[in-house]
Amino acid sequence: MRVLRRLSRIFSSRDNSEARSQRLLRTWLTPEQRAQFDAKRYFDVIGCDSRKRYRIYYGTATNVHEIDVAGRPRVGWCFVPDGYLAAGDIMLAQKISLETNEVGALLIANRFPIELSRRY
Repeated sequence: MRVLRRLSRIFSSRDNSEARSQRLLRTWLTPEQRAQFDAKRYFDVIGCDSRKRYRIYYGTATNVHEIDVAGRPRVGWCFVPDGYLAAGDIMLAQKISLETNEVGALLIANRFPIELSRRY
């Protein structure tokens, strides 16, 4: 019985951390980004240095795509903070990084071709 209670607490705390991360992310999104995220499970950001557009998909890795003016994917970028974090926290870190230190974020990011991504 103790094992079941312990497992229940572990899974409950994970659910709670994910829910909290989503709420925090939503407070940082613009109204347009929030509507886009609600409808499509991604939102677009503009890089502070290049003014390029990036699409951040719900997820924790390989979820940032540079897109062209028509919204078509050009290249993927993978960068995440250290440690185990909920998806919303990772997406928020990616958003803030691209909007405030795009060059620094891309310097540490792994670039990948979009055709390897499962999103398209």
